[in-house]
Amino acid sequence: MKLCMIGTGYVGLVSGVCFSDLGNTVYCVDKNKEKIKSLNKGHIPIYEPGLEEMVKRNYKQKRLIFTSDLKYAVEKTDIIFICVGTPTKRGGNSADLKYVFQVVNQLKKYIKKYKIVITKSTVPVTTGDRIEKILKKQKLKKIVDIVSNPEFLREGEAIRDFISPDRVIIGTDSVKANRILKSLYLPIIKKTSRYFNTSRRGAELIKYASNAFLATKISYINEIANLCEKTGVDIKDISYGIGSDQRIGERFLRAGPAYGGSCFPKDTRALIDTAKLFKTNLSIVKSVIKSNDYRKLLLTHKVNKILKNKIKNKTITFLGVTFKPNTDDMREASSLFMIPKLNKNGAKIRYFDPSGKKNDFENLKNVNFCKDISSACYKSDLIIIHTEWNEFKLLNFKKLTKKRNCIIFDMRNIYSPIKMRREKIKYFGIGR
Repeated sequence: MKLCMIGTGYVGLVSGVCFSDLGNTVYCVDKNKEKIKSLNKGHIPIYEPGLEEMVKRNYKQKRLIFTSDLKYAVEKTDIIFICVGTPTKRGGNSADLKYVFQVVNQLKKYIKKYKIVITKSTVPVTTGDRIEKILKKQKLKKIVDIVSNPEFLREGEAIRDFISPDRVIIGTDSVKANRILKSLYLPIIKKTSRYFNTSRRGAELIKYASNAFLATKISYINEIANLCEKTGVDIKDISYGIGSDQRIGERFLRAGPAYGGSCFPKDTRALIDTAKLFKTNLSIVKSVIKSNDYRKLLLTHKVNKILKNKIKNKTITFLGVTFKPNTDDMREASSLFMIPKLNKNGAKIRYFDPSGKKNDFENLKNVNFCKDISSACYKSDLIIIHTEWNEFKLLNFKKLTKKRNCIIFDMRNIYSPIKMRREKIKYFGIGR
């Protein structure tokens, strides 16, 4: 099939590349001409394992085309995916849909024959209705179907999530569009038969409801971890004990920092805003947002406590600063709150992250990126494991720090407290 992906951000690029790898011809469109030029040279703007090789392979076989000419891409294709960003509106909680509607207003000029227009961007319920109003003339002529097809890609594992999805959600009441899209997704759903057709509004809400529920699980286990610390119980035992119940499930029950990234923070806020429009009180989701915001402060206070409130001139090392491993995404990472706060209190911060140096800390005095783990940890007063990159899972801390009194704050509970005590390392975890 011939597909058009509008937007070469995380969702658009990964989805477009994976669709091309399944044998489709995919036109990836972006108005940023420099980005398109860079993609045509084989340079990937995001950090995602396996993506670069897949881009090069499909580009070489001419199944993957990068262009800034939307009109050309629309004319050449039958299925159009809108994959532009929907960030939180400045000064509010609602999703900013200006990029979505900019695209739709352009499509209005270019659609002359039957097309399926799909919102893959995360959008509030009823957005599809608004798109349909803009494309009213095309809809009346029966040359357009507007569909919701939310994505469920985890950063760092996006290719696997696309190829082996838990489910494919298609929101449409059009028999024709549903038949075509089922055929498009057949190579990846035939193994699991997890293709679900619902209403367009249903698909839009499924995405938000899913992310809010996962965010709730994270905040819940983090709060239970706080109780574990007070009662001398290991949170890992609790997570296993409740996660073994099939009604609950073990995923997203790992205590650690506040949730971050491109989805959970903005989507929970947008869901609250949507509920407000429909005069519905989502008190649980509101509590989750509040709990998550407070967690960053709580963990910063814990660092102060570990160092006995003597932060000034102490050297603190952050191993990992991204919100999760296998991505370079810094959006809403706990480090963005913790590092400036500790730095303001007089700490000297060093950090190492396998995805490289971060512009977010460029203007902070005494916050320095280190080129490797050794230089980051050398003679450090406190090492904070912030992100569970594989590189951090088998470290000899005494050898790295060259210090007898080594202090570790393991925010991901990677290491065994018993082994750390055996090695005479002062060790602090989460909920332990």
